[in-house]
Amino acid sequence: MSALPAGDAGSQTLVPYWLDSAARRLLATTVEAALADGDGHPVTTIHLQDVLTELHVAAAREAVWPTSTARVRLATGWDDDVLPVRLSPAELAGVLELPELPENLRATLGSRRGRP
Repeated sequence: MSALPAGDAGSQTLVPYWLDSAARRLLATTVEAALADGDGHPVTTIHLQDVLTELHVAAAREAVWPTSTARVRLATGWDDDVLPVRLSPAELAGVLELPELPENLRATLGSRRGRP
């Protein structure tokens, strides 16, 4: 078995979307509601579950390695509750397909930089 070369079609780039705590809660609530509905495509369901996992991982990264995020917040002037939530293109597409996604969150996630 060999490692895939960097940039292989099988690899997906994770893009950080800088979300404050209210946006993260709203994202989690919206995704949880969609998953509870149970009508989604199985692959999309997996991606949405991964979004919920990433929301927890983002908080854990902040607890374990706060310095790099703190530097970004200091440089940008963002509030202390802004964290990067890293989403793959498939995860982002799954979220953006949710009809219940609030427009303000859709606009933030639809932007290329994902800034608050």
